[in-house]
Amino acid sequence: MSETTAPDTGTALDDADLARARDGDDAAFTRLVEPLRRELHAHCYRMLGSTHDADDALQDALLRAWRGLARFEGRSSLRSWLYTVATRTCLDSVERRGRRALPVDLSPASERTVMSDAPLTEVAWLGPYPDAGLAAGPAAPEARYEQREAVELAFVAALQHLPGNQRAVLLLFEVLGFSAAEIAETMKTSTTSVNSALARARKVLAKRVPPGTQQQSLRKIEDERLKEIVGEFTSAMERGDADALVALLTEDVTWSMPPLPHWYTGLDAVTDFLVKVPLGSCGSWRHITTSANGQPAVAGYLRAEDDGEHVGWAIDVLTLRDGRISEVTSFIGREHFVAFGLPTSLP
Repeated sequence: MSETTAPDTGTALDDADLARARDGDDAAFTRLVEPLRRELHAHCYRMLGSTHDADDALQDALLRAWRGLARFEGRSSLRSWLYTVATRTCLDSVERRGRRALPVDLSPASERTVMSDAPLTEVAWLGPYPDAGLAAGPAAPEARYEQREAVELAFVAALQHLPGNQRAVLLLFEVLGFSAAEIAETMKTSTTSVNSALARARKVLAKRVPPGTQQQSLRKIEDERLKEIVGEFTSAMERGDADALVALLTEDVTWSMPPLPHWYTGLDAVTDFLVKVPLGSCGSWRHITTSANGQPAVAGYLRAEDDGEHVGWAIDVLTLRDGRISEVTSFIGREHFVAFGLPTSLP
C-alpha cells in the first residue's frame, strides 16, 4: 500500500467552505453550521428552559459566529467554537431573564381542586421541547448523559435551579463531553473554578433529578405497550372515563398545568381534579400523539362549544414509571403547538 493516503473528503469540503465563509460567503457558512443546528438548539434549550428563548439564542449565536468567523483560528473544531459562542450567548440571556419554573417550584400541592385557577403571568415558566430529530445516545464518549436524557423534564427543571455558570459547566462536561480545560477556555476562567462549579452543580442535581431517567424507564416498556398506554390515556380523556384514566396512574401521581400555579399530587387529589375539570367542566377533547422532552406526549385540543372546532389547548408530557403514568405536565398555550409543527385547531 502506498504511504500516501486519500484525503478526508468531508474535511476537505469543510475546509473549503470555511475559507469561503471567511471571505463572506453566507451559503458556505450555512452549509458548515446546518449539521450542528439541531444539537446547538438543544443546548440552548437546556440552558434556557424555553424553546422560544432557544430559537432567539441560537439565531443570535449564529449571527455572532458569522460576524466573528475571522477570529476563529482553528485551534479547536468548528463545533467546539460554535458551542463556545452559543454558551456565552445563553449566559447573557440567563443573566437578563433569570430561571424558568414549574408549578411544583412555587408552592405546595393543592389539596382541593381550584376551579378559578388563573394563569400566573409574572412567572417565567419552563416550556416543553419538541425533540423530533434529536439524536439518541451520548454526544461524546466522555458524556455522562444521553442527549435525550438531557432534555427530559426533570433534568431541565433541575438545571433551572443552578446559576448560569454552573449550568453551563455541567452541560458542557456531563452532556457534551468537553474537558475541564476546554470549558475553562470557553468560560474564560480556570480549571479549578470549573471543577468547583461542576461539584456544586452535581450536588444540586443529585437532590432534584430522579435516580432513573425516562430513557431507562421507556426501554423497559415494549413499544407496543407504550403505544397502548398513550392510546388508553387519550381515549379515556376523550370519552370522559375517569376510572379508565385513573387506572393508568401511579398512587403518587402529580398533575400540573403551567402557567396555572396550582398543582395536585396523589391519586385522590388528582382524581378529584380530573373529574371536576378536564373530564367535567372543560368540554370535548381530541388528541394527536407526539413526543416532547424525550418522553411520550399528546397534544390536546379542546372544544368548549358543541358547534365549534377543537382548538389547541395543551401539550401533555407524560412521565412513566413501572409501566404507569407518574406525572402529567400539561403545558397550556397554542404557541407550543406552533413550535411542535402541529395544527393549532382541528375541524
